[in-house]
Amino acid sequence: MHVPVHVCVWGGGTLFVCICAPVHDYVCIDQCVILSLPVYTESLQHVLREYGVVKPVNTDSVGRFLSGAVSAPQLDSQHRETLFYNVTVFGQELHLRLHLNSRLVVPGAKVEWHEEGSETTYEPLRDSDCFYVGEVTNVRDTSVAISNCDGLAGMIRTGKEEFFIEPLVRGGGLMVEEEERGDGRRHIVYRSSAIKRPPVNQTGSDRYREDNEGGDGVQARVNQQTRQARARRQANEEHELFNIEVLLGVDSSVVHFHGREHIQKYLLTLMNIVNEIYQDRTLGAHINVVLVRIIMLCPAKSMSLIELGNPSQSLENICRWAFLQQKEDRSDPEYHDHAIFLTRQEFGPSGMQGYAPVTGMCHPVRSCTLNHEDGFSSAFVVAHETGHVLGMEHDGPPGNECGDEVPMGSIMAPLVQAAFHRFHWSRCSQAELSKYLNSYDCLRDDPFDHDWPALPQLPGIHYSMDEQCRFDFGAGYIMCTAYSTYDPCKQLWCSHPDNPFFCKTKKGPPIDGTKCSPGMHCFKGYCIKLTPDILRQDGGWGTWSNFGSCSRTCGGGVRFRTRQDSRCLSPFYEFQLCNLEECSEPFADFREEQCKMWDPYFEYDNTKHHWLPYEHPDRKSIRCQLYCKSKETGDVVAMNRMVHDGTRCSYKDPYSICVRGDCEHVGCDNQIASDTQEDKCGICGGDNSSCKIIKGNFTRSVKKQGFLKILEIPRGARHLLIQEFKGTPHILAVKNQATGHLFLNNEDEFPESRMVIEKGVEWEYHNDDDTETVQTTGPLGYAVLVMIRSHGDSKVTLSYKYILHEKLQSSIESNLVQEDTAYFEWALKKWSQCSKPCGGGKQYTRFGCRRKSDGKMVHRTYCVNIDNLRAISRDCNQKECSQPVWITGDWEECSSSCGKTGYQSRSVRCQQPLSGGGQRSIHSKYCNDDRPEGRRPCNRQLCPAQWRVGPWSQCSVTCGNGSQERQVLCSIPDNSVGLCMETKPITLRTCQLVSCTGDCPCIKST
Repeated sequence: MHVPVHVCVWGGGTLFVCICAPVHDYVCIDQCVILSLPVYTESLQHVLREYGVVKPVNTDSVGRFLSGAVSAPQLDSQHRETLFYNVTVFGQELHLRLHLNSRLVVPGAKVEWHEEGSETTYEPLRDSDCFYVGEVTNVRDTSVAISNCDGLAGMIRTGKEEFFIEPLVRGGGLMVEEEERGDGRRHIVYRSSAIKRPPVNQTGSDRYREDNEGGDGVQARVNQQTRQARARRQANEEHELFNIEVLLGVDSSVVHFHGREHIQKYLLTLMNIVNEIYQDRTLGAHINVVLVRIIMLCPAKSMSLIELGNPSQSLENICRWAFLQQKEDRSDPEYHDHAIFLTRQEFGPSGMQGYAPVTGMCHPVRSCTLNHEDGFSSAFVVAHETGHVLGMEHDGPPGNECGDEVPMGSIMAPLVQAAFHRFHWSRCSQAELSKYLNSYDCLRDDPFDHDWPALPQLPGIHYSMDEQCRFDFGAGYIMCTAYSTYDPCKQLWCSHPDNPFFCKTKKGPPIDGTKCSPGMHCFKGYCIKLTPDILRQDGGWGTWSNFGSCSRTCGGGVRFRTRQDSRCLSPFYEFQLCNLEECSEPFADFREEQCKMWDPYFEYDNTKHHWLPYEHPDRKSIRCQLYCKSKETGDVVAMNRMVHDGTRCSYKDPYSICVRGDCEHVGCDNQIASDTQEDKCGICGGDNSSCKIIKGNFTRSVKKQGFLKILEIPRGARHLLIQEFKGTPHILAVKNQATGHLFLNNEDEFPESRMVIEKGVEWEYHNDDDTETVQTTGPLGYAVLVMIRSHGDSKVTLSYKYILHEKLQSSIESNLVQEDTAYFEWALKKWSQCSKPCGGGKQYTRFGCRRKSDGKMVHRTYCVNIDNLRAISRDCNQKECSQPVWITGDWEECSSSCGKTGYQSRSVRCQQPLSGGGQRSIHSKYCNDDRPEGRRPCNRQLCPAQWRVGPWSQCSVTCGNGSQERQVLCSIPDNSVGLCMETKPITLRTCQLVSCTGDCPCIKST
């Protein structure tokens, strides 16, 4: 009798075949057996484009083989805090260094099974101590999240791509047989990009913004808990560690797919990967994802929550369900901050992988996500949807301006991808998270900071080396003392009193805290004295690296050094100031340079602009983000990036600097976090005793239109304030005397209130009903000229005041600019260049503006109101011009080494000798001789012939032994047939496919 079968490939690893009862006709019952390897690998081709079968091995810290056993039950329980494995992934051997993720599951966490009706069963969350995170030691920029509860399962990320690893078969006698025999256990590895997926319907969005929770009873409880959350803060604002305590809801479709026996391990492995994604340093925050509770739902309850094809209603159902599961007491260890729901039901359009509210974290009925579970790659979906709840938008328009990071694998890409080449959080995700994170008070409490039984700070304090030898090798064994040449903290050797010179080792050190000599203990492989500082460290700090290069060559930058904690993925860093000397280029503005560099690249409203620096006047929290202002339109645009390290946080603070996006306070003594300040005239730590206040009033009748100069303010002036006494139609303008740039209210500018930045100094201009004010805190790096842009003939009356150090007082007794003719005049500066190089030309006088008091040439603007002198001309270069001649350059190399197309070229120019020596290039029509050849053929000999081969044909048979053919021709580059001297490549070879005998294909064991 024919028995139909239904083949299912697990995302968690195991392949089952369900034997269906004939009376039900293709309705599967729970009679399932494990398929053989050949059938399994054949079925994998339906879900994976590419995969490999490997046998990972357990090694020591340097990669030396210890055992083929990789699962936790087969390993020494005393040395499972840190593990090492070698895994060969598509030809590359990866050495994994892993440490136990002890903060993935809270102590005492339970799994709840919500059965049919109202029955609920509870069981402890098993095997929570076999989940690890770490890195690949022989590859840079990596991370690993793996479980070894039953083989190795999880994610390995290198700098270029991600791989998933799973046991070929889970559980059963095969595991015991392979691992205990020492042959190694078979696993599959595959790239995240190899997972076959249905086409994605892009019409929907995974973000949910509706606030309609519905239900009076639910709403009342929501309001109550919201008030409680606002009234009770769990920690102060400066706490840097955030914990998302998760309720994980799992519907029956997921349980059925993975099987009740294996579902716990699979879910913990999945959440271990999610947590690892949130540990990526591009997030810019320290967030742990912690499981406090898992609820498995029966089919009836699962179907009542998921409305097929309706993601918004399904999400509302899930959020309301999660709210009803919440514990009343916020101090309850099972009180959750966020609910993650996994299903395999189609809750949305084809390919929709998740759905979530935006900025719902800590809200009673909005802190929840709906996720389509599809194997380990679903970890990216969960991380993405939880990112929405944390306040992150999709990368790219209309969410934000980080669409450029989507092709590089940003986690908040609009279409959630598992096939990232290098996943990361975009700069926008980091900024959006930073904007909201401090408002999520529920994430501030530590779920591990409860009254759990206290564990010893270092486990070895309670166990001697002799005791550890007995644990490793059995009764009677003690630490080997026969040899004095080895360090017991590097590797523990043990022997039996019956044979003290025969010493054995498990190739590992004693556990940290083991006493190694009086007052000394083993710690990270060294016998040292334990100090409070060492015990306070989370893990073991490595040595500091050398300081890197300075972020700036002058003007004050920063440089970093790092050290690694053996248990943490991200290094700890510190920085110091460097290159504090002023830049030789006058008036350099580092922020201005960063805006200017975008001129040729960045288009705004489909137009290129000249970008000027801009500092937001109100929002101090974004001072280290780059904002620029269009010179043409005045539009302020966020460039969506942080300013470079070493950029001043504010133009009002000349010392504090931006470091990795944060403003670091620096005192005037150039010491980080110093409170030393300048006095009003710029003396660091001064008492204002050297400060002089210069002030006065100015009244003048305007006689002519145009610009009228009224005040000179010297370099070094601070706290400048210029005010009109009453409104006039005239307009105040300010010019940089060093550059001649009229930067405030030039002829084309409308006099509206605004901020202007000129060469590192921020100016404030206010126009209130034609009454104007100009002010700046300075210090001025350049002298300025205050002018009036006159309109009409009304009188101008204003006051001025600024502070100057007594050593910098202006040599000019009065700041007022007198009539131009009394102080300045036009004077001969130089003669112009001759109009002709020979044959008789003309040159003319060039006049400049000269100050009468000292004869020094100044900027031409000082003489703009003085009549210019009439130009004087004179003859020059009267000698006759020489006859032009042809000048040729050297021949270039031939364009080809053989064949019919080789050419070489050289330069040919018509040049005229000059009377003073030298030559000039002129038009070729002036050279009378024939033009020399500029291009000629070369290397026109035949090219040698070479063998060219075509592709192999398909095998002549579909199974067993056959043959393949290919075409081989001797040809030269012009595709004609030639004579080849080398041995002709083969044209025929054998091919071997699977055997034609038997009912199923078989493969050899690796």
